[in-house]
Amino acid sequence: MTIGIIGSGAMGSGIAQVAAENGCVVYVNDNRDEALQTASDKLKALMKKLVAKDKRTQEQADNILKNVHFTSKAEDLEHCNLVIEAIVESLEVKKEVFRWLEKIVGEDCILATNTSSLSISAIAAACNKPERVIGIHFFNPAPLMPLVEIIPALQTAAPVIEKSKALIDSWGKVTVMAKDTPGFIVNRVARPFYGEALRIYEEGIVPSGPVGFATIDHAMREVGGFKMGPFQLMDFIGNDVNYAVTESVFTAFYFDPRYKPSFTQKAHSDAGWLGRKSGRGYFDYAESAVEPEIVLSESLHHYIVDRIVIMLINEAADALYLNIASAEDIDLAMTKGVNYPKGLLQWADDIGIEECVDMLDNLYDTYREDRYRCSPLLRHLADGDMSFHPDFE
Repeated sequence: MTIGIIGSGAMGSGIAQVAAENGCVVYVNDNRDEALQTASDKLKALMKKLVAKDKRTQEQADNILKNVHFTSKAEDLEHCNLVIEAIVESLEVKKEVFRWLEKIVGEDCILATNTSSLSISAIAAACNKPERVIGIHFFNPAPLMPLVEIIPALQTAAPVIEKSKALIDSWGKVTVMAKDTPGFIVNRVARPFYGEALRIYEEGIVPSGPVGFATIDHAMREVGGFKMGPFQLMDFIGNDVNYAVTESVFTAFYFDPRYKPSFTQKAHSDAGWLGRKSGRGYFDYAESAVEPEIVLSESLHHYIVDRIVIMLINEAADALYLNIASAEDIDLAMTKGVNYPKGLLQWADDIGIEECVDMLDNLYDTYREDRYRCSPLLRHLADGDMSFHPDFE
């Protein structure tokens, strides 16, 4: 199996490593020679590190390096069975790349995009053979994160879906099927993790500045059981990237208030306080920085967790209601894609569907904003005394 990767950045290189570790010959294509050299050097350094830690044998490392070819030559992609594009999140740029790819690859080559939120159908429409285009969305870092979202376009042929899923499954990844809608599963359902945390902060429920950010993060980790708090995670992702995705999702959903971006995050992005990569975000990452204090209040911490989790549950319920994915795939996506402590629909069952509806109705009664409208599916289940996973009870 020969795999092409367009883009030698972190995602492209990570996907290339995964494919090479599974015996594929991989061509990483980029028009920037300097970027190719950097990616090659990083892969060699990584293999050396993994061998030193006994996580790979020298033979395994050598085979991986032998399987990956970094190239700027278009003709090296001619004999690929699958090409995965992993470049900038711009619809027009991606369309241009797919038009270019169609002139190079063979008739049976599957063309995939690693986009996290753009329309697969729109990308496919740029091609003469849109039926061979599909979304294959890995999570960063690709070699470590188990989840991959498989997103067929409206035009994608059934054999292309089957072959793509079977291949990624054979690489040891956990695949979930998602409808081609903004954000797919994870980037849609996860929006309240950031958005509601920012809203709680902006309402002044916690102190301003790092103390408030740290208090919300502490609540979500220690009470909610999440591995990272929302502000810690936004700093890790980059406030520029996270804000851009939020803006993109908000626009794509015709300005639904549930996905409304935050002025606080925009200010941090505009100021260049992007997070870890810039040395300053919601928190200060300088060596001399002092850890912010935390407001120690059990009632406050539970309020924070309850409010963010119920909004996540509502989003997951709506994704199921609108046939974005199955209940099983939604829960799998959130546990394997962003390491949530449990699936959100299972979490709703554990809380009790009627209690979930009451919590959302209380928020709506307080704010009278469409942001807090309860998913019709949650209300329907509550009225019928049903659950999302009856077989688990």
